[in-house]
Amino acid sequence: MPVRIDFRQITFAQPEMLWLLVVPALLLVLWVWQLVRRRVVAEQLRRARTLPVRERFAPLGDLPFWLCLILSSALLILALARPHGPATAVRTGGVDMVILQDGSASMYVQDVAGTRWQRSVKFLRILGDSLAWNNDRIAMALFAHIAAPQIRLTKDPNTFFFFVDHLDVTSPFRIEDETTWDTNLEQGIYWGVRLVERDEEIHGKSPNAKAFVLVTDGQAWSGEVEKSLKRAQDAGIPLFVVGVGTLGGGRLPEFKDKEGNVVHDPEVPTVARLDRAGLQKLATAGGGQYFELDRDGDRHIATTIIDTAKRMAPSLGAQEQAEELYWRFLVVAAIFPFIGMVFLRDRAELWIQAIGVTGAAVLVMVLLG
Repeated sequence: MPVRIDFRQITFAQPEMLWLLVVPALLLVLWVWQLVRRRVVAEQLRRARTLPVRERFAPLGDLPFWLCLILSSALLILALARPHGPATAVRTGGVDMVILQDGSASMYVQDVAGTRWQRSVKFLRILGDSLAWNNDRIAMALFAHIAAPQIRLTKDPNTFFFFVDHLDVTSPFRIEDETTWDTNLEQGIYWGVRLVERDEEIHGKSPNAKAFVLVTDGQAWSGEVEKSLKRAQDAGIPLFVVGVGTLGGGRLPEFKDKEGNVVHDPEVPTVARLDRAGLQKLATAGGGQYFELDRDGDRHIATTIIDTAKRMAPSLGAQEQAEELYWRFLVVAAIFPFIGMVFLRDRAELWIQAIGVTGAAVLVMVLLG
């Protein structure tokens, strides 16, 4: 939530610490006196000494360093007083993410780390970790020849991770079933839309942005995908496609009948390859983006999908809240001494001041912690 802070209405949780500001105030008076005295002495030397060349005096010397230390100490005292102020937070909706996971026979191919299914589940775990889970919800449907919804839209991360942890080895669609030997993308997207519609029927319309994440190799997919894509587009749901597998592919497992005999079907290919071109077209037609596991980083894919989806979420209005400000004062207080070090010319003095500043910063962090 973007936050706007009204610094004109700052209050302090520990105002008794503010009396310590007397110390930097006195030091500031002393600094001004030193500045005036330096200017007077420099002018006296300029008049009293006769040199063949014009003598130049540094206008401030190392005084800027001490001014930075004084300002830094004042900011540290303000931080110790625990400032906080009213803030206006602009609330935005989260994201309703529906994962459409391919569970067909080609996901048993071992051309990646483990099988394609196992590689997909590893990515899904990172996708779940990347969600904030504040207003975000997630749902999941598996598909092969048919689709099977697994998780309705839920805010509970345990529900999602329970599925991921217990089905990380193999797909629920058994390799012995004929229905597993097909990749019906139309059914997968259709049931994704049905999950969203069903949630609206039960809980009403959600303010969250919607997004489909299709994880598949795209191998020999069937179905009239345009129909399901049209339904998703009408509902304002973009389709992000995540490809898993390699262009070289790998050998498909053997299909066996109920008696355990290997069945050879000339219409079924023996090698499954990633259909990169087809999946790229699918993502473009679905209004989303195409990613590919092991070509793009898992965390990068997850955060890109989530950030892109959340940018489509509508604003839910402003909310007043109290915002702790002490850490902002600490950051600025830590910056001032390093700025002042630029004006130091003595190397030994520079190291002494650096050690002192670091020690003071550690002490203040301990006190505030």
